[in-house]
Amino acid sequence: MAIGMNDLKTGLTIEYSNSIWRVLEFQHVKPGKGAAFVRSKLKNLRTGAVNEVTFRPGDKFEQAEISTRPMSYLYAENDGRVFMDTESYEQINISDDNLQDALKFMLEGMEVKITMYGSEVLGAELPSTVTLKVIETQPGIKGATATGSGKPATVETGATITVPDFVNEGETIIVNTEDGSYKGRA
Repeated sequence: MAIGMNDLKTGLTIEYSNSIWRVLEFQHVKPGKGAAFVRSKLKNLRTGAVNEVTFRPGDKFEQAEISTRPMSYLYAENDGRVFMDTESYEQINISDDNLQDALKFMLEGMEVKITMYGSEVLGAELPSTVTLKVIETQPGIKGATATGSGKPATVETGATITVPDFVNEGETIIVNTEDGSYKGRA
């Protein structure tokens, strides 16, 4: 369906300049002289790049049909991961390149939302928090508080995050998947 500059809204996904873009922000501008235009900030769903684009009144583009499917992460295979659709039980292999930051906190058996454009995988959306085991960190400091500077800890997925000084190896912690921050003990 062709849409114009007046149809833009935050969260809309469009086909523009041979790629798939999500509208992050937009602003209608009506100058004193000349035609109105829209200043927008778009995120490329294939590369993750964010661009600022100005649309004029005659500009038209197609709305991209994006679907999100719940899938269960099964196991790693070569340079990809195998997922199973939780509704159809169909298994698909997704390249690590398409999963990017999600790999830092993804465990086997975890349910994730896979974003697709037709049959092309654009990425994976993890739950907002995950529970992970600390496999390596410096010993805890007795009497340490949560307000200290923290120390690096490696979790079972291989990611390194900053945890409070009182967290020890073998403990299970809750991690925010948005920014990789420590949320508490599990």
